Amino acid sequence: MSVSEPKKLNFKVKIAIAFAVLVVFILGFTAFNYYLKFFGPNVTNNQEYLYVKTGSNFSDVYQTIRDQKIVRDTTTFLWSAQNMDYPAKVKPGRYRLEKGLSNRKLINMLKAGNQEAVKIAFQNVRLKETFAGMISKKLETDSVSIIRLLDSVNYVEKLGFDTNSVYALFIPNSYEIYWNTTAEQFVSRMHDEYQKFWSAERKAKAKKISLSQVQVSVLASIVDAEALHDKEMPVIAGLYMNRYKKGMRLEADPTVIFANNDFTIRRVLNKHLRKESPYNTYLNLGLPPGPIAMPSINAIDAVLNYSNHDYIYMCAKEDFSGYHAFASNLQQHLINARKFQQALNERNIKK
Repeated sequence: MSVSEPKKLNFKVKIAIAFAVLVVFILGFTAFNYYLKFFGPNVTNNQEYLYVKTGSNFSDVYQTIRDQKIVRDTTTFLWSAQNMDYPAKVKPGRYRLEKGLSNRKLINMLKAGNQEAVKIAFQNVRLKETFAGMISKKLETDSVSIIRLLDSVNYVEKLGFDTNSVYALFIPNSYEIYWNTTAEQFVSRMHDEYQKFWSAERKAKAKKISLSQVQVSVLASIVDAEALHDKEMPVIAGLYMNRYKKGMRLEADPTVIFANNDFTIRRVLNKHLRKESPYNTYLNLGLPPGPIAMPSINAIDAVLNYSNHDYIYMCAKEDFSGYHAFASNLQQHLINARKFQQALNERNIKK
């Protein structure tokens, strides 16, 4: 072997080693780049939620992500989404975003439809139109779709109501509901909650006082409107039950206000009492055809557990404390009423 041959061999070894190092470097760089694309942080803190509307395709989602700058690098997101087959598995929903979330975690969440539920709480809502508008601000569905259902005779009959009484369906409470819930799914969920609320015990109590579940809710809506203090609710409920059982008109001022559709009224006058409406309990016997507001749980239970007494009249106390002066005869009631009317006059409250 000549002297030059070991040198040639050493050169070839060096070349091979250098090539191997280069390959390792390229593979390492590729692996690192791959890691960054899938596992590196990419989600920004520009938005708290990503909303994917019903019927959206991947182009819609990608456009939203770009427009709202939800990720720092849209190119790596697009590459990751395509490699993870997300374009074929788009699901609507409201998805919570965390700063620094990787493409892989974000896409897995979107593919699986792992959205965060919306928390909805409601109480003391006077009109179903107002209620529908409030719900539409929380969910994808619009208020028109909700009202259309509640005004559908055929639809509400299947639930056991009519278009006047259907508002009794909604039990004030806090609920968790998915953002992309449709109007029909929302009403169906509320119907399930209504059935849970009306336990065997509550049904038995309603039967014992000879009222249907709807009638309990209707009377509860009046009690709610009358009572500023919850502890008075059973007494007020007992008063109206006394009038109802005696065949007397309920003569409840809140029903007159509802009938006049003027909720600025502070003093019910004779002109208000003459308003022709099935909700005006000064003109009509019995209960109104539906709730005059969304009855609270406390008011419903107050009707089911009303106080036994002989009161058939009540009037707001003249001290404006929110409490009432109760009476079992007209003479005492007129005395109480004059005190309150005088207090109104002194405060120049005329309407």
